[in-house]
Formats: sequence, C-alpha cells, structure tokens
Amino acid sequence: MDFFTSIGSFIMTPLYYVISVVMVGFHKAFEAVGLNPAGGASWVLSIVGLTLVIRAALIPLFVKQIKSSRNMQLIQPKVKELQKKYGHDRERLAQETMKLYKDAGTNPFASCLPILLQMPIFFALFRLIDQASHGNPRGVLTEEQAEQFGGAELFGQIPIANTFLNADGHLGVMLLAAVLVVAMTATTFLTQRQLMSKNMPADALSGPYAQQQKMLLYVLPVVFAVGGIAFPIGVLFYWTTSNLWTMGQQFYVIRNNPAPGTPAFAAKQERDRAKAARKGQPAEATAVEAVPETPVERRPAQRQQPRKQTRQQRKSGGGQRPSGGRTEGGKQK
Repeated sequence: MDFFTSIGSFIMTPLYYVISVVMVGFHKAFEAVGLNPAGGASWVLSIVGLTLVIRAALIPLFVKQIKSSRNMQLIQPKVKELQKKYGHDRERLAQETMKLYKDAGTNPFASCLPILLQMPIFFALFRLIDQASHGNPRGVLTEEQAEQFGGAELFGQIPIANTFLNADGHLGVMLLAAVLVVAMTATTFLTQRQLMSKNMPADALSGPYAQQQKMLLYVLPVVFAVGGIAFPIGVLFYWTTSNLWTMGQQFYVIRNNPAPGTPAFAAKQERDRAKAARKGQPAEATAVEAVPETPVERRPAQRQQPRKQTRQQRKSGGGQRPSGGRTEGGKQK
C-alpha cells in the first residue's frame, strides 16, 4: 500500500501545484477588485477561472477529437461492408476493423479523451478542497489560504467544501448540491445528444461506433449523477462549468463546420442560401458557380489550298495567284 501511495503522491503533487497556482492567481485578482478573500464567491469564481484555463488548454485536443469523430462517420459504410464480409469470423472482423481505423487515422475512443485527461485534474481538485477543509494546504496554498478555502461559504451559510452526503441535514447544502448535480448530468446528456442528432449521418447511426455513442449518451450521465452526490460543491461548480463549455464549443463547431451528410450540414446549406438571397444573389447562381464550365474544344480552320494555275492563266495574271473566286460559269476569274 505504501508503494501505491507513493505513486499516487508522485502523480498528484504536480497537479496540486498547477491547480493551486491558477486558483490563487484568480483569487488574488478577485480580492483586488473588492471581493472578500475568505468568502465563497471569490473561491467559486477562482474555480470557474481554473476551469476556463484548463478547457482553453484542451482546445487542440478537442479539434483532434472532432476530426477523429468525422473520420469515424465517413468510414461507417466500409465498416458495414466488413461486417457483411467477416460477420462469421469475429476475430478477423476485429482485426480488419482496427486496420481500417488505423488507415483512416482515427480512434473509436477519441471522443473520451477530453474526459479522461480531465479526470486527474478533477481528483486533484477534489483532494485539494478536501485537505483544505481540514486545514492542510497543498501546492502553493498557504495555511491562511487553505483555511479560507476550506471554510468558504456561499451566501454566508453554504460551505463549498461540503457534499450532498455529508450535509448533516443542512438544507441549503443539499439543495445547491442537488441543483448542481442535475445541471452536471443534464449538460452531459445534452452535449452527447447534440452530437448524435445533428452531426452524425444516417448511415453512422448503426454499427459499433453508434453503439459506443449511445452507450456514452446514457452511461455518462448516470455515472455523474451517482458520483455527484459525493463531490464537494466546489468540484460540482468545476464540472458543471466544464460541461457548459463543452456544449457551447460543440454547438459552435457543429453549426459552422458540420460533417457532410448530416442534418447540421443541410441546415448550414439552407442558412447559406438564405444569406445569399438577402444579399440579392440567387441561390441558383451560387450552385452554377460551384460547377466549372467545360470549355468547348474548337478545331482550327482548315487552310484552303490554292488551285494550280495553267500557263495561260499565269501569263494573263502577271504571275499573281487567283483569289479563288468563280464566275457564273464555274471558271476562275
């Protein structure tokens, strides 16, 4: 047990410092604008600031997740072909499917990466609040700051270090914790449903990838709902803010850069046509411009060879070539 404790401490200690540095920085900023340093508002806003910094740092990973998700959608017809071809051989089907994923540069579990990377930060914040509530500073927190953090109260009566389970009958703690758990669960569900209903083509709604997405749609909210009652209120603020960021970020990406063949893509085309119509540009003109006109191949005009002159014609014409004209009788002039 000592070995595993040492490993856990080795992993978590750097996170304590990173989290506490960001939180203390925001806390000092809010203190400078007049918020009570020992009040719950200053510490909750510091947690929200920490969340925004972490999510901004995860934007490149989110972009990679979106690309991987799109590739998964585009290769679904090929996955179905493999299922028809190797449906009788599960081992061969798994091998060929993983090879297809590798060739496409995607990963069926890429959609879980942002959550998985946030989990260590999540638990580090959990431990930071828990230890601060007992007067034990972690990271760059001083003893005074740890006492303020651990004893901070919202509205002057709701400790942010308390959970729904250890509320000790405190109605305010139980009510706020319940509201945050519901918000955390609802935002998780709506984010996943938004992806499936708007940015997945019809042929991607069946198969292994669709089953994975459906599983996440129902399993993740249940996990957060069950675990949320044991999370401190400060941690619930972190996770709810993170979910709101994810939902808004995903909405922006789906609206402005949807995957082809999805309801979101059709909606964007409709908006683009309406926008073109408002500017006075007909929708048909836009469609014509998208197809380049094929140039018509023109053949060079054939050069007419002059007729051979007789000796008499050359003498009468002074050696000049005739113009090629004909008289009414059909003879050259």
